[in-house]
Amino acid sequence: MGSGTARIRIPGSSGGVRPLRLLGDPGLRAACAPVTAFDAELLRLVEDMFATMYAQEGVGLAANQIGVPLRVFVYDCPDDEDVRHLGSIVNPVLTEADGVVVTGEEGCLSVPGVRSGTPRFDRAVVEGLDLAGRPLRIEGTGFFARCLQHEAGHLDGGLFLDHLTGLRRRRALRTTRRRGLAFTDPAPA
Repeated sequence: MGSGTARIRIPGSSGGVRPLRLLGDPGLRAACAPVTAFDAELLRLVEDMFATMYAQEGVGLAANQIGVPLRVFVYDCPDDEDVRHLGSIVNPVLTEADGVVVTGEEGCLSVPGVRSGTPRFDRAVVEGLDLAGRPLRIEGTGFFARCLQHEAGHLDGGLFLDHLTGLRRRRALRTTRRRGLAFTDPAPA
C-alpha cells in the first residue's frame, strides 16, 4: 500500500463469530428493546453481527439471532438490479412497505435448511439511526426490500414462516420438524 492510500475497513473483519439462535429459541419470538447507548459495545456487537452473517453466508442478520435482544440489524444484500447494499441500522422501524406483492424464495439463518416462496412487498423503507445516533433512512426495492422487511420483522419477534399460508406453510413446518426445530406461532397481540 502506497502512501496516501486510505485503508478500507471491511465490516466484520475485526468481529467474532457468535452462535446463532435457532427456531424454537424464545428470544426469536420476543420484541427487542431499543438501543440507548451508542458506544464501543454497540460497535463490537455490529462487528460480531457482520462476522457471523458472513460466516453463515447470509445477506442480513438481526441482533436477536445471536441472542442480543436489541433493535439492530446488519445487511449486505443486492437488489434486483444487482446493486449491493451494505450497512447497519439501529432502532429501525419499517415505515413503508408497498408496491406489488412478490412471492420469492426466502430463508433464514435461524431456520437452517428451510426455504419457501414468501410474499413480500416490492418496496420497503426502514427508518432508524446510524451507529453514531444520527437519523438514517434506508429504501430498498426487490430482493433488498425483502431483506429489510425480513430483518425488521425479526426485531418484533417475527419469522418469515409467519408469512406462509396453505401448502407452503405445511411444507415448511414439516421440514422444520424433520430437522428437529421447534416452530411456535407468535403470541397473540
